[in-house]
Amino acid sequence: MQNIYWDLLKKNREKSKDRRIETLFQSDKNRFKEFAIEIEDLYFDYSKTNIDSEILKNLIAYAKNLKIMNSINAMFEGEKINVTEKRSALHTALRNFKANDLTNLYKINKKLLVRFKDLSKFCNQIRTGQKKSGSGSKFTDVVNIGIGGSELGPKLVTAALSEYHNGPKIHFVSNIDPSDISKIIKNLDPNKTLFIISSKSFTTTETINNAKKALKWVCEILGSNGLKNFVAVCSAKEKALDFGILKENIFEFDEWVGGRFSIWGPIGLPVMLSIGTDQFKNFLEGASQIDNHFKNEEISYNIPIILALIGFWHSSICQYSSRAILPYDSKLEYLPTYLQQLDMESNGKSVNLNGERINYPTTPVIWGHIGTNSQHAFFQFLHQSNQVIPCEFLLGANCLDNKYYDSHHLQLIVNCLAQSEALMFGIKNETQSKEETNEHRNCDGNKPSTILIYKKITPKILGKLLAIFEHRTFAEGLLWNVNSFDQWGVELGKNIARRLTDSISQKDRNNNFSKSTLNLLNKIREYKYF
Repeated sequence: MQNIYWDLLKKNREKSKDRRIETLFQSDKNRFKEFAIEIEDLYFDYSKTNIDSEILKNLIAYAKNLKIMNSINAMFEGEKINVTEKRSALHTALRNFKANDLTNLYKINKKLLVRFKDLSKFCNQIRTGQKKSGSGSKFTDVVNIGIGGSELGPKLVTAALSEYHNGPKIHFVSNIDPSDISKIIKNLDPNKTLFIISSKSFTTTETINNAKKALKWVCEILGSNGLKNFVAVCSAKEKALDFGILKENIFEFDEWVGGRFSIWGPIGLPVMLSIGTDQFKNFLEGASQIDNHFKNEEISYNIPIILALIGFWHSSICQYSSRAILPYDSKLEYLPTYLQQLDMESNGKSVNLNGERINYPTTPVIWGHIGTNSQHAFFQFLHQSNQVIPCEFLLGANCLDNKYYDSHHLQLIVNCLAQSEALMFGIKNETQSKEETNEHRNCDGNKPSTILIYKKITPKILGKLLAIFEHRTFAEGLLWNVNSFDQWGVELGKNIARRLTDSISQKDRNNNFSKSTLNLLNKIREYKYF
C-alpha cells in the first residue's frame, strides 16, 4: 500500500545511496544516542545504517499514515486480522493471563489459565517422577516429534536456556528422513522415554509418520502400556484420540495460534519439562513486557516497529534482497533458522490484504549463523561481495557466571563490535602504502548493520527477544500490507506429494505430472523397488 511517503522515501534513497554511513557521525555528534533505544536490560543501536533524521521522519510518517497502531491494537483486542482464514492472531494471550476489559478476551484468558495449570501439573508430575512410563519407570528422556513451528521454537528455546536445565534430557525429531528418528531412539531406553507429538492438525505427514515409528518401537517392548509414553499437543483432539493418545495426555491449543507463534503455549512443553514451570513463567513474563512496550510505546521509541521500519527501508526502498542474522552467542545457535520461518513464512507474499498483486519486494531472504564461526564461513562475502547485506548482530554483555571464561567472552565482544565497525568503514587502497596496494584487499564498507545488546540470556530476556522479533514481523507485514498469519504456499508442495504417493502406491495411476518428475520417478524405480 504505497502512499505519498513511499515516494518521499524513494527520493531519500536516490539522494543518499552514494553517501557513506560514517559521514553521518561526522555531521551529527549525537547520532549514536539519537539512533538507539534502551528499555530496561535491552539496548538497540541502529546508528550504523544509512538512515538519517529525514529518512527516519518519513519512515515514521509512512507507518502513521497506514495507521499501524490501530492494526496493532486490533491484534491485541482479538479482531480477526488473519483475514484469509477469518481468524484472530492471539498468540500474545498465551503469555498474558490477566483479565481484559473485553469480555471475549477475558473468557479466552480464563480458558488459557486452566490449560496452563493442567500443563504445569503434568510437567511437575513428569519431572518429579510421580507420573511414570508404561514400564513404571521415571522418564529420563523426552523426544519432541514435530516440524516447523512445532520444532523450531522449542528447539531454539531449549538450547538457549541450557544453563537452566534440571529436568529430563530433551531431543528433537522433525525430518521425515528415517535417519532423523533412528539416530535419536537408538541411544534411548523405551522404558524411560516420553514422546511429545506436536502437530496443530495432527495430520502433518512428517510428524505422524515419525510418531508411528516411535509408537511401534515403544509398544514392541511395553505392549499397550506403551501408550502412557505418548503425549499429543494439537488442536485436533479427536485425531489424537484416534491415534491412541490417552485423553489425559492431550493438550490442546486453538486455531488462532499460528505454528510459528506457538512456543508460548503447549508447544513449549519440552521447554517447560527441561527448565520447570517457574522459569517458563519468567520466559512468558519477558514476552508479556514486550507486548506492553509494542502496544503502548510511541513509534520513535518502539523497538519492534523501528526494526520493522529498518527492514522495510532495506528491502522495499533500497532493494536489498537478504538479511543476515548474526548472534554472537552460541546459546542462540538456532535463532537464524527460527527467524527464517517466522519472517519468510509470514511475509513471503506477493498479494496484499485486498487480494491484489504487489510490485515491490516484501521479506528478504533470512540467513545467518553464530559468531565467531560465521566470520570464518561467509564474512568474506559480507565484506567483499558487490551485494549489500544488512546485518543484525545480537550480543550478550555477560556470559557464564564462572569468571574463568571472562577472557573468552571479551574476545567474543570485541569480535562482534569489530565486525560491525569493519562493515561500515571497510578498507580502501588509499589507506594502504604503495607497497601494500592491492585491489584484492579492498573492502568497500558502507554496509549497514544493527546491534541488539542484552545483559545475558535468561528465560525472561529470551522471552523479550523472541517477542521483539514476532512483533517486528507483524509490523513489517503491516508496512507491506500483507497478511502475516497465513501460509498457503506451504500447502502446495504437500498436496503434490500426496498425489505422488497415491500414484506410486497405485491408488491413483494419475500421471498428471511433468515429464521431468515422471522420468525421475522411473529412474528411482530402477534404483529401488517401491
